[in-house]
Amino acid sequence: MDHLNEKTIKTTEIYKGKIIDLQLEEVELPDGRTSIREVIKHPGAVAVLPIKEDGKLVLVRQYRKALQKSIIEIPAGKLEENEEPKLAAMRELEEETGYKTNSLTFIGSFYTSPGFADELIHLYVTRDLEVGQSQTDEDEFIDVLEIDLQEAEKLIEEQKIHDAKTMYAIQYARLYEKKG
Repeated sequence: MDHLNEKTIKTTEIYKGKIIDLQLEEVELPDGRTSIREVIKHPGAVAVLPIKEDGKLVLVRQYRKALQKSIIEIPAGKLEENEEPKLAAMRELEEETGYKTNSLTFIGSFYTSPGFADELIHLYVTRDLEVGQSQTDEDEFIDVLEIDLQEAEKLIEEQKIHDAKTMYAIQYARLYEKKG
């Protein structure tokens, strides 16, 4: 057993939403004292780095209310209940960009904010794209962009690409290009 574990004494649900749930957890600390943890429960998510034959990355630009601005990201979305991450990634890619793929390579999974949330993102890359049809959610407004790796890196410097999953994916693309 990990000597750093915190034992949950009591969980109180504060909010149950469409995307996240918020709960307070009373925990016993390793030294026997108690504390309260605010925890966001999330069903998990997927993200895809789509790379066209010409090397262009297919990204999306959308407004993020929490940030009060639009940012450029790789296509991504939350997992539906009991949905396989690979199938969810294919679904999100087509919904957001209009591109389809039958060939995804798993890059890895990572926690977005482990200090307070359990969201786990499964990241994929595809180089096998065919034109499909975008079908964004009714409350989702997206611009699709096709840019090269150097442009993407410039957008990171300008903080127009400003989220960890996209920066991680672009770093992966850079490493892959070097190995190329």
